[in-house]
Amino acid sequence: MNLDALYPPIEPYETGELLVGDGHRVHWEVSGDPEGKPVVFLHGGPGSGTSAWQRRFFDPERYRIVLFDQRGCGRSTPHASAPDADLRHVTTAHLIADIELLRRNLGIRAWQVFGGSWGSGLALAYAQAHPESVTELVLRGIFTLRRAELEWFYEGGAAALFPDLWEDFLAPIPPIERSHLVHAYHRRLFDPDPAVHEPAALAWSRWEASTVTLRPDAEQIAAMSDPRTATAFARIENHFFVHGGWWREGQLIEDVSRIRHIPAVIVQGRHDVCTPMMTAWDLHRAWPEAEFVVVDDAGHSAAEPGIQSALRAATDRFAG
Repeated sequence: MNLDALYPPIEPYETGELLVGDGHRVHWEVSGDPEGKPVVFLHGGPGSGTSAWQRRFFDPERYRIVLFDQRGCGRSTPHASAPDADLRHVTTAHLIADIELLRRNLGIRAWQVFGGSWGSGLALAYAQAHPESVTELVLRGIFTLRRAELEWFYEGGAAALFPDLWEDFLAPIPPIERSHLVHAYHRRLFDPDPAVHEPAALAWSRWEASTVTLRPDAEQIAAMSDPRTATAFARIENHFFVHGGWWREGQLIEDVSRIRHIPAVIVQGRHDVCTPMMTAWDLHRAWPEAEFVVVDDAGHSAAEPGIQSALRAATDRFAG
């Protein structure tokens, strides 16, 4: 992973666990300048968790940088990889409430919200629910869980570009069940038997890891081939997709009028296969006030150089 476009590595100066209810504990960290501009990083998936390199999108001398692992993943507990994992209290509404609770517990009046992929959808939902808590939005690889978006990537659309990798994604599912792949995977992912859910989780997670970058990234694929990581990731994603994010179809773009006054930058890779540009374009048309940046030589991943440069430029612009 080449991170030359980002700020140098830093370590957090504070970490903790937030008790959010329903038996869940959310792991959080703060780095950068304790007196700096507050920003919260919303990771993707849902279910991917945070990584140390994600601190580097922000100038550590000007930002108070907050990262946290959403319910069920990363260092938050209970972990969704447990054989008997119960995700009833892992929903969009719960995550929005967790973000607000974390903001209040850290004594932050309002903060910049930075989210990519699933994190962009969560950022939009959070801002629409709590616009008074958001100073700016930086969004990347827009994903709003509309039916067309899910069908494109998980029901066969993207197979037109990756027919070889698609065969591996199909492998755990018998032909008779392949007309509704998200639901077929749901039955296997939530089977408590590791002999059932682990192969499904690995196939699901490797499909995504193999297609999010413009060129194959062996490091990314290897990271998503760890059974524990893959199981939590696949289960949480699938859980949200089966329920459409608990949003009505098209809700996040239809309700953008609630946040059009908030300064924003939208960054989208032209060759993004995972969350194709159609959604970012629809959001741009509904929200012309937001700056719209298309990176012509990039796919979906925030680790791609052009995406990194555009995101760093956005956070520098909003640093104050």
